[in-house]
Amino acid sequence: MLLLVFPGTVAAEPLQLPNLNLQIGGGAGEPQDLSVALQLIILITVLTLAPAILIMLTSFTRIMVVLAFIRTSLATQQMPPNQLLIGMALFLTFFVMAPTFQEVNSQALQPYFKGKITQEQAFEKGMNPLRSFMFKQTREKDLALFVKMSKMERPHNFKDIPNYVLIPSFVISELKTAFQIGFIIFIPFLIIDMVVASALMSMGMMMLPPMMISLPFKILLFVLVDGWNLVIQSLILSFK
Repeated sequence: MLLLVFPGTVAAEPLQLPNLNLQIGGGAGEPQDLSVALQLIILITVLTLAPAILIMLTSFTRIMVVLAFIRTSLATQQMPPNQLLIGMALFLTFFVMAPTFQEVNSQALQPYFKGKITQEQAFEKGMNPLRSFMFKQTREKDLALFVKMSKMERPHNFKDIPNYVLIPSFVISELKTAFQIGFIIFIPFLIIDMVVASALMSMGMMMLPPMMISLPFKILLFVLVDGWNLVIQSLILSFK
């Protein structure tokens, strides 16, 4: 628009693109170059798997399932929308996992950035706080299931349990806890649906959908008892 209105006063500056040199092969092929290339590939792989790591190793699973149960029990269709629920679950996850993340940063990341420990040591020290968090939330029954299915020797302590046994045990424990919380959330709203359906049947209004009548009452009940405050408080306290 400026060029069309003021052709003499506006001069187009050339767009400078950064130099990008992609080269496969060639050169001497020093071991340091190969190591950097492998580190770059590993970094890209970790970034690709970051969502799965966030879901499997943190409190995100329980929080997201419970929030989905709230929306389903209220029968509000897409309200709150998926983006809002996922964003809320992410920030609640950061809140719950903040002490664990701080411990990972102080014990693994900062010493590694300062060159005091190697990558293997940083990974091991960084996994220790996450393992402690997962062990606290994992049921012994679920842990015993995967220990038995892996056909490994009976562990003497938590250090003998590898990550590939601990992580799926933690996930199914989180799912069970989330479904238990979801069942408790469903009960009052189910009672409202039953009362409304019985009232409509007694008045002979067979063609009127009970969900349409019960929806305002369920929303009113959830607002009057300050439902979001109660659910979020109970959800966070369930990790203590």
